[in-house]
Amino acid sequence: MNSNQIARCHLQEPDKKHNIMIAVIKNPLGLQPPLYSSGATMSTAAPPFCSSPCFSAQKPPSGDSGSKSQPDLLTTKPKTLLEKHPLYTPTHSKISLQFKEKILCLEIMGVDSGRALSQNPSLHTASLHCIHEIITFLQSKGILQKDLGRIFGMCPQILTSDIRTDLNPVFNFLSYDLNVPDQNFRQVINKCPRLLISSVRDQLKPALFYLQRLGFKDLYALAYQDPILLVSRVEKTLIPKLDYLVSLGFSKDDAVGMVLRCPGLFTFSIGNNFKPKFEYFDKEMKGDLEELKEFPQYFAFSLEKRIKPRHMEVVQCGIEVSLPLMLKSTDEEFRELIRQRGG
Repeated sequence: MNSNQIARCHLQEPDKKHNIMIAVIKNPLGLQPPLYSSGATMSTAAPPFCSSPCFSAQKPPSGDSGSKSQPDLLTTKPKTLLEKHPLYTPTHSKISLQFKEKILCLEIMGVDSGRALSQNPSLHTASLHCIHEIITFLQSKGILQKDLGRIFGMCPQILTSDIRTDLNPVFNFLSYDLNVPDQNFRQVINKCPRLLISSVRDQLKPALFYLQRLGFKDLYALAYQDPILLVSRVEKTLIPKLDYLVSLGFSKDDAVGMVLRCPGLFTFSIGNNFKPKFEYFDKEMKGDLEELKEFPQYFAFSLEKRIKPRHMEVVQCGIEVSLPLMLKSTDEEFRELIRQRGG
């Protein structure tokens, strides 16, 4: 009886034996599918994931179960991740194990690898060694492992920065120009990760000098509260915002006083913030420029969720309320205000 006849014979056996024989025929030796291409051996394969420089070395688990679970992580997880990011191609089967490790390195840190590769294509060819050097450098400056996911997620360009020419000058700027002590680097960088991808010569120092000329003297406030102003370009962002305030009818000195009182004005969009809010203030509220001069924080409130609803309620009640009181009050305080003044 040949092998085909034996197989057919077994398939006709009772259920218990039938099920056993089916299992034996499908996997006669109980072997796992091959993890490497033909001709490759474990000795010539890429180093295991636990040896990735993005992570501290760990002792591989002993026993057969441990040795099987580790390659499974490499062969299944990266494929799922790679299929989602923009640089995934039909040749994914030829993507190196090192590249898969890099994807996992990013994902385990909490970084969306697809988004990171899309925003910084240089990551595609960056080595794990270079990424590890950047991580090590940032940790030497006080940045914690738990901070890296958010920092790299917001600014994946950091992962391919040059430590000597890009990153180190930023920390020198924080130390010597803003008087930030080493132990506070983490606080400032977490507040504004974009500092790490900003040129000290072309962006940070020019912004600092311009802000100081306007009257921003508090270096502590610039470093810890408003570092976003330092990553703003003078010609493209800061000057146009100030010029727009002047175009509304404010004097240059008044406009400067407004941004000193409310630095956030430098971060607001002219088209999406200033224009619609000023139009409502001017045409619907019939407000006076002096009110905005004294309370520039008006532009920081939501037009649809705070300004319009409260103004309409004030009008309906026929009462007068100052701009700060109308907008700064909590919902409960505002209702009480309406009750008291509206009868």
